[in-house]
Amino acid sequence: MPLEFLKRKGTPEPTGAAPAAPSTSVTLPEEVVAQEYSLKLYYAGKSSEGVRMRTGPNALAELPSMLGGLARSEIEVVEPLAIELSGASPVISRPSEAMQWLNAHHVHSPITRHGLVVLESIDAIDLAFDTFACALLDGEVDTSGYPEYNAVVGGVASHWDESTGDMICRAVVGWGGKGVRGDTDRIGAKLLAGILTNILANQYALGLTAVDRPVPAAGRGGLVCAHCGFASAHERAFYCPKCGMRLLRG
Repeated sequence: MPLEFLKRKGTPEPTGAAPAAPSTSVTLPEEVVAQEYSLKLYYAGKSSEGVRMRTGPNALAELPSMLGGLARSEIEVVEPLAIELSGASPVISRPSEAMQWLNAHHVHSPITRHGLVVLESIDAIDLAFDTFACALLDGEVDTSGYPEYNAVVGGVASHWDESTGDMICRAVVGWGGKGVRGDTDRIGAKLLAGILTNILANQYALGLTAVDRPVPAAGRGGLVCAHCGFASAHERAFYCPKCGMRLLRG
């Protein structure tokens, strides 16, 4: 016997209809719990006094030999930037300058690129006029070939004296990245002294001198070297940053 009398009176709900959602109110918390993120990069370096060198046809070729007994990787020589790449900078927030930097240095090894990022970021070298012989000096590299944050990279930076035409060499070391190790500064100072000793022991060395690095001009009117074809990166240069020959002014 059907139990029709047990059914509620009224309009029956359609078959398959979803149940009505209960009404709820969202209460805002008194304090927002935020997940915090940060990245701290630490770059540091050291540079020695300058050593005045006699100019000669093999002066620049001597730079790698000044890292003898200290380099733990292949020594690469980075030449000054041509004038069309004078705006190159390893800063990703400036896309045009970063692209110039990549175009200029993509041929170098990860060790050299890391060293350039560190030393250019702290203004220890300036490739508008510096020639830089670079290598890994202490520490390890990761699986991609890049130095760890506590590894020390560096070498010899040289430029041509604007007044005399002599070559001035400096010992330069740098390190850094995502971390800091307490004894890296001590290791860097020891390596800096070793490089300076090698520079002074070179056959072309004349003795220590004050470092007066050229200041590139704001304009782009550099001269082209008649000897090697390199375009100077600044207007007041008297000597080619690449080969050291005196620039001819018309």
